[in-house]
Amino acid sequence: MSGPEHHRGDIGRRVAARREQLGLSREDVALRAGSAPGYLQYLEEQAAVPGMGFLLRLADALETTVGALTGGTADLPPGVGHAAYRPELVELDPGECWSLLGTHGVGRVAVTTHEGPAILPVNYVAGAGEIAFRTSPESLPGKAAGGEVAFEVDHIDEAFSQGWSVLLVGSARTVTEPGEARALAERAFTTPWAGAGRDLWVAISPSRVTGRRIRVHRGPGT
Repeated sequence: MSGPEHHRGDIGRRVAARREQLGLSREDVALRAGSAPGYLQYLEEQAAVPGMGFLLRLADALETTVGALTGGTADLPPGVGHAAYRPELVELDPGECWSLLGTHGVGRVAVTTHEGPAILPVNYVAGAGEIAFRTSPESLPGKAAGGEVAFEVDHIDEAFSQGWSVLLVGSARTVTEPGEARALAERAFTTPWAGAGRDLWVAISPSRVTGRRIRVHRGPGT
């Protein structure tokens, strides 16, 4: 086998995927990370092993974590690291919450079933003051329509022992208008991770949006 893909390392694949997800060029990321576009190309296409200092800058430039880029947290639940020195819990205003939600991602929807409450991961898109996810009518998330649900998204940065979470509570509805469903499908970054057959869009109109961020203060002597 020939070509750069044969020599490409796991870090390079993750860097390229995250950069493309954010819609950034190599020049954009290099500028953010204080590096050269040529080195970023080398990192993406070859089995390079960058130093921790550069990885920290690169993770910040790609709005992710070192663990996510290196795959160190691939099989671990988030939040197993030690608490940082003097953490501070800060309330976020609604504008900050929607900014953190971004336009798409993976969140968790909480629904009430005849067997009790259930919390399930879904791919979502955000916009116009709503969250929408695609599922199947027979699934538990699909049965959320017509009732009040909670939807939560969070981000944990193990490298810096900090993170944030956003919670939305409101009514869920089935998207029945073909044009609206088509527009949601066009905006979706990916098809549902759980597979095909999930063509029902459910939109959540939140009546309450809250968020919190854990900020970390410098420790003694730093």
